[in-house]
Amino acid sequence: MVKILSIKDSNFEKQFKILLTNRNNLDTKVVKDVSKIIMEVESKGDEALKNFTLKYDNFDIESNGIEINPKDIESAYKKCEAGLRKSLHKAAERIADFHKKQIPEDIEYYDKHKILLGSRWSPLDSVGLYVPGGTAAYPSSVLMLAIPAAVAKIKEIYMCVPCPNGLINPTVLAAAKIAGITKIYKVGGAQAIAAMALGTKLISPVNKIFGPGNSWVSEAKRQLFGRVGVDMIAGPSEIMVIADQKNDPRWIAADLVSQAEHDVFSQSILITDDKNYANKVISNVDSILENIPRSDIARESWENNGLVIIVEALKQAEKLANDLAPEHLELAIEKPESLSNNITNAGAIFLGRYTPEAIGDYVAGPNHVLPTSRSARFSSGLSTLDYMKRTSIIKCDETSINQLGPTAIILAESEGLKAHAISLELRNQGK
Repeated sequence: MVKILSIKDSNFEKQFKILLTNRNNLDTKVVKDVSKIIMEVESKGDEALKNFTLKYDNFDIESNGIEINPKDIESAYKKCEAGLRKSLHKAAERIADFHKKQIPEDIEYYDKHKILLGSRWSPLDSVGLYVPGGTAAYPSSVLMLAIPAAVAKIKEIYMCVPCPNGLINPTVLAAAKIAGITKIYKVGGAQAIAAMALGTKLISPVNKIFGPGNSWVSEAKRQLFGRVGVDMIAGPSEIMVIADQKNDPRWIAADLVSQAEHDVFSQSILITDDKNYANKVISNVDSILENIPRSDIARESWENNGLVIIVEALKQAEKLANDLAPEHLELAIEKPESLSNNITNAGAIFLGRYTPEAIGDYVAGPNHVLPTSRSARFSSGLSTLDYMKRTSIIKCDETSINQLGPTAIILAESEGLKAHAISLELRNQGK
């Protein structure tokens, strides 16, 4: 049974604090398992990939090849049903349009000392994309990960996708074709992350890894961060819906289930100021759960992690949202801006009754790879900027170094860094 809390309950604060902390616990077994996998890939390379892929995916990459043939990608695209292919192209177009608007501008100017200052943006040399392929296949994630990379003009874009029993969803390949990916490796799990981070004979190392995955994938990214860049350490998907009683309870119920069906660890939260309405939503959740293919997964998620919070006034939901920092936040109320303007901690905010989270997953345009597990307090959803890096530019001439150098000398000496001071003094001799 889904948990129901009321802000009026005497123990609400205690229960809410538990909610804030219980999503961030590391599984020690996963940590140890991933550490072993990384060490195996680092020491044995492709042999380790072969063994792990055979063990976890029941697929022999040695005899079947580790890379997907470009002809198979092209074939999957051509065989894709026309309506689906058109939808993928439409989504790709909107994602590209939005991410093109995020391309940053270089800065260059002379300050009052005639020192040239600036910053220059450039794309990363190479990126590795991880697309889940286990309990569900996500062609939408292919588009969301690859298109910003293309917009940023990255030259080397690789993708790893698990292929249980050697099978891969053809729509994933079609999406890869549309997004311009040509190198796709049939490797998944922590071993795929390790291969892209460290490199093997068959998989070149990349500068940064992108994409969500299960606990092992996330842990591998966490352990390898620093040796390779990562987009974020993603946890299970989550949604918070703030809704009033004027919504059709079936709509809100469907929105909650839309996250629950991702994973048994996903979390769906409803905040409303009407207990009777909350009960209507709960009843409709139960009805929907009976009629979807992934009902077992969604039901376990809803019953174990689902939550309904009853507030006295919807205004109280602002603080709850900022504290929880949800990945997805729906404001299904009459004037959503009245709350959204004061909510700063959310991966993406969906305004109004006609903006379900699902529209953002596919065709709205902004990226659907978003911070989870309260990390929206300090991080953002994926953008074009994540595929680029900024380099500072500084140029002094003889006059400007003489003007500003003495100040820097004083600061260097205050830190006990004499060589720094000498470096400046030598250029200021006789001045």
